[in-house]
Amino acid sequence: MLDENLARIRAHRNNIHRYRRLLKTRLSELERHFIERRLAEERSALEGLTATTFPVAFAATHAPIDVQGAVQ
Repeated sequence: MLDENLARIRAHRNNIHRYRRLLKTRLSELERHFIERRLAEERSALEGLTATTFPVAFAATHAPIDVQGAVQ
């Protein structure tokens, strides 16, 4: 079970990186909105999966992150 969850976590992280790279390219507004929505969905799925896989979490300060994932 842990191996499966780790594989899913890795897949979500890879998708997040892929969407961030795509946002750095030239896109139409429709494409950009789609990718931003998918990026938000992947982040949400990753957070949920990591919370269930690793239930003990340390409180971390959340720095604001822009659409491309860079800390502001």
